[in-house]
Amino acid sequence: RYYYTAMSGVSDFPEFTVVGLIDEGQFIYFDSKTKEAVPKTDWMKQNVGADYWNRQTQIFTGGHQSFKVDIQTLKGRFNHSTGVHTYQVMYGCELQDDGTKRGYEQHGYDGGDFISLDTNSFTWTAANPQAMMTKNKWDSTGAYAMKQKAYLQNTCIEWLQKYVGYGKDTLEKKVSPQVSLLKKSSSSQVVCHTTGFYPKEVTISWQKNGQDHYENVNLGELLPNEDGTFQKMSTITVTADERKNNKYSCVVEHQGKTMEEILTEGKIGAITVTDSVSSEMFHLYRFLTLSGSLVI
Repeated sequence: RYYYTAMSGVSDFPEFTVVGLIDEGQFIYFDSKTKEAVPKTDWMKQNVGADYWNRQTQIFTGGHQSFKVDIQTLKGRFNHSTGVHTYQVMYGCELQDDGTKRGYEQHGYDGGDFISLDTNSFTWTAANPQAMMTKNKWDSTGAYAMKQKAYLQNTCIEWLQKYVGYGKDTLEKKVSPQVSLLKKSSSSQVVCHTTGFYPKEVTISWQKNGQDHYENVNLGELLPNEDGTFQKMSTITVTADERKNNKYSCVVEHQGKTMEEILTEGKIGAITVTDSVSSEMFHLYRFLTLSGSLVI
């Protein structure tokens, strides 16, 4: 999966970036300031040579020039002349164990959907009136959709298989999660923090007296750790009296293993913040802020 992002109105960040992911882990990166495609994993460094990186740099540099034009076009369509604006394209492919293939391409402007490729009909779906001009242009000949069809169903899959082969030892590893219960002493919100696991598929749920419990529960997004593993969090808001009079537990399922942490005062750790905040605590802070209940 690739993310191409163009930004305007921000001087402190690159106006164009490319991030490539395999199973949610970053393997390649490019931005308009460094102007160079670089590997983000050891297995990419060890398996591809200078010709590959030069070619990727050329492709991404060309993408930068196209996106500079595209974002100005979109600003005009939406009547935006000032401020910070973004144009992003996400595309990629998936190959399941049973051989099933899936490709996708989505375009967004300022965080909202703009246009996407329907991979059944290989026509374009406009998300708003401003995208209709693009849809009509691309559907008029069908050339771009057919080009992407060939790429997503063939070229992309071929490269995906190569990359998986290069990183097989890393990508096929299995690491069980560490599960912690955390909260601020004066808060009724408890965080089930699950981290250090690989692969990314994990299920976090809450139980009350042995039954699935969904009330006042908020599930966070999957986030990467610096070592290539993942983390995910879920919160439950429950009073001290409720915890005392009932058995609440966080249940984590990963790769066929089930872990359960029961909410008792002895099990719940305290959330603290120092001047040097770890990346995991930053993600925890961000998650709790976005969930609408800042507890740090």
